[in-house]
Amino acid sequence: MSEINFPVFDGDHHLYETEEAFTRHLPRELKGLFRYINVDGRTKVAIRGVISDYIPNPTFEVVARPGAHMDYYAGNNPEGKSMRELAGEPMRSIPAFRDPAARVALLDELGIDSALIFPTLASLVEVNFLDAPEVTQTMLHAFNQWMLDDWTFNYQDRLYPTPVVNPCVVETAVKELDWLLDNGARVVLMRPGPVAANPRTKSPYLPEFDPFWARVQESGVVVAMHASDSGYQRYLNDWEGANVEYAPFKMSTFQTAAMDRRRAIQDNFMSAVCHGMLVRFPEVKLLSVENGGTRWVPDVLDSLQHAYQKMPQEFSEHPVETFRRCVYVNPFWEDPIDELSEQIGVDHIVFGSDYPHPEGLETPLSYVDHLAGRSDEDIRKIMGGNLSALIGLSVNA
Repeated sequence: MSEINFPVFDGDHHLYETEEAFTRHLPRELKGLFRYINVDGRTKVAIRGVISDYIPNPTFEVVARPGAHMDYYAGNNPEGKSMRELAGEPMRSIPAFRDPAARVALLDELGIDSALIFPTLASLVEVNFLDAPEVTQTMLHAFNQWMLDDWTFNYQDRLYPTPVVNPCVVETAVKELDWLLDNGARVVLMRPGPVAANPRTKSPYLPEFDPFWARVQESGVVVAMHASDSGYQRYLNDWEGANVEYAPFKMSTFQTAAMDRRRAIQDNFMSAVCHGMLVRFPEVKLLSVENGGTRWVPDVLDSLQHAYQKMPQEFSEHPVETFRRCVYVNPFWEDPIDELSEQIGVDHIVFGSDYPHPEGLETPLSYVDHLAGRSDEDIRKIMGGNLSALIGLSVNA
């Protein structure tokens, strides 16, 4: 590993939720909507009475080792092993996966100064309540209360856990955002997908949600769009004649190929640009996390360019420039980033290791070796300087 003599801000770490995370603060009348139940001796999550296999072991008492799937995501699987075979022996969760003080100690061991901390299981809430905006807001607030209890939103200026926002009920969303800001949130997490509505979902970037985005812009808070269950399994089911939930660790060959270009995150950002939110609120900063970059950013920019050439009168500014101003990207660790840096600029690229998830890096600082050949200034920016500047922090010595 190359020498590192600068502070590192990891833009993608994860916590593993406890079984209380979704229920501790949930109103009594809603507690039956999200339950942990025993199925043949194994604990599973049941949502609205339906058992979910989204995460094989939702208690997270036993988890795959950090980086266990690196060979798979690097395309290094000549023997055709399953993800379970590639993962090898699992490990019992350690305190650092569930406790902020222990995580800070682990950051010291890993050589990392600061990290954004994302949840692991929270996306199960929104995708299963797309017809119930008010319930969505209530469940997310309950989760955010748990996160504040157990992790805070800023732990010792080292950890920045990301509470979840959803503008599906605008007035409630603005109040929730104010509460999060009052409690120290520097980055908030938003699912990249349509928001709950009845009778049908809709883009969160339509004008009716402008009061939420106005408050985002006014506050300067960064909105992170972390990979999630964006609801696209229904389209895959149409092709495969199935009716199954999204299962990221049990994907078919068709699903793997069809989702390679990250259709959901493409649509998310094209909506933010084409529905005009990023023009009405030009200072909003959106950070894409764990969606990659090399595969989808060129497609989005190309599509926006063609849309502009066909109907320039519909855009008040060039949509490619809108994207480049407002969007920041955390590429996959295995992505080559030369083209990405040419298209959006090095200042808009953010390092994230996805630690301790199995698809992330076993040793986060090893990402520096992926940047071999770039200037020292570029490496410092990507490894932490850009993210520090994005959320308004001075870089530690």
